Amino acid sequence: MIYKKHLTKEQALQKLKHFCAYQERSHSDVKEKLYKLGVWKKDHDEIITALIEEEYLNEERYAIAFAGGKFRIKNWGRVKIKYALKQKGVSEYCIKKALKQIDETEYKKILNKLAKEKYASLKADQFIVRKKKTMDYLMMKGFEMQLVKDVMEKE
Repeated sequence: MIYKKHLTKEQALQKLKHFCAYQERSHSDVKEKLYKLGVWKKDHDEIITALIEEEYLNEERYAIAFAGGKFRIKNWGRVKIKYALKQKGVSEYCIKKALKQIDETEYKKILNKLAKEKYASLKADQFIVRKKKTMDYLMMKGFEMQLVKDVMEKE
């Protein structure tokens, strides 16, 4: 059986400062890391509080960075981003704030581009099948049903 070596609070705090400085992290990411490092449960809240006070950990900043990155890099829609942030335990306030940061014109431009690309890639299928598959794809990417319908009516 392998026994974890327990870190002192100071050692854990230093490790987590590096962990949080490397990229934005959610509170749940930090808690998971604390467990992996084998830090005593009684020290978790103190360490997390210290990280928040020293601005290494900021839920709002994390939510905005997460939403922006998933939208720009993976072309996720708001629905999928919101769901992923909820899974990370981010507050409703921070989720709303993060989603507001996504530019509406850019959002619709990406939606149109994805719709055109997907629709064009389904040449072999009949019109109705192409439309359905394209709509399913856009919904899976996390775009709102009404926006998807609006885009598909233009096609």
